Amino acid sequence: MLPFIVVFMVYLLVSVSLYYRQDSMIFYPEKEIWQTPKHIGLDYEEISLTTNDGVVINAWYVPAKNEKGVVLFCHGNAGNISHRLDSIKVFHDLGQSVLIFDYRGYGKSGGKISEKGTYLDAEAAWDYLVQVKHRSPGEIVIFGRSLGAAVAAETALRKNPGGLILESTFMSISAIGRKYYPWLPVNFIARYRYATVDKIDLIKCPKLIIHSKTDEIIPFEHGLKLYEKAAPPKEFLEIRGGHNEGFMLSGAEYSEGLRKFLDAIGKPVISASE
Repeated sequence: MLPFIVVFMVYLLVSVSLYYRQDSMIFYPEKEIWQTPKHIGLDYEEISLTTNDGVVINAWYVPAKNEKGVVLFCHGNAGNISHRLDSIKVFHDLGQSVLIFDYRGYGKSGGKISEKGTYLDAEAAWDYLVQVKHRSPGEIVIFGRSLGAAVAAETALRKNPGGLILESTFMSISAIGRKYYPWLPVNFIARYRYATVDKIDLIKCPKLIIHSKTDEIIPFEHGLKLYEKAAPPKEFLEIRGGHNEGFMLSGAEYSEGLRKFLDAIGKPVISASE
């Protein structure tokens, strides 16, 4: 009986520890802005946005010459906007202006990170594009990578943009938690949801889901299941390489997949019977 009690107490202790440590396990913010779009030859505006709960967040607006569209960029859980210049350049080369923002607690943004807070941060960025830059919702494509894709999906559900791109993302925090901690009651102790799998079939705009079979952090099956559950219109782009560098290693294949999707935004969908 004693060994069982010891094992149970250890199990309980680990579960409680993980419950309270989730902030530091999910979010990896960095405060230092180590470079700007100027370092790669791009003009940009640095702007401050105030969220509906009064938090001031930092953002960059990077205009494209001969603009074809605009992308609202929701980055992943680590670093800050200054670590996303390669991705900004990809969209810029495709004729897309980019608005990228730092979540509260990241970079120069104030406040403390939370799931609800990330949604409010993205909403403030959306409102800036609509109210200040005078973009119609149908002109905006929301892009999110990794955890940022969960933020992008929530924003798309609320705002109905012209398109949604989800790259290298998970179905939900609980689903990815079960991969790393299959022996723990993840559904019970998870304080964060980010449950894109529960929203994807409700999002009406065109969707592009991108994932790599060799993603070492988020299994390929997460991307496939999100695609399978998504309501049409939808597309799937398989890339190669790891979680953080797959878009770079895939090169032209990745860029061309984005280009085809972005160019199709706003064009009429022709059914197979027509």
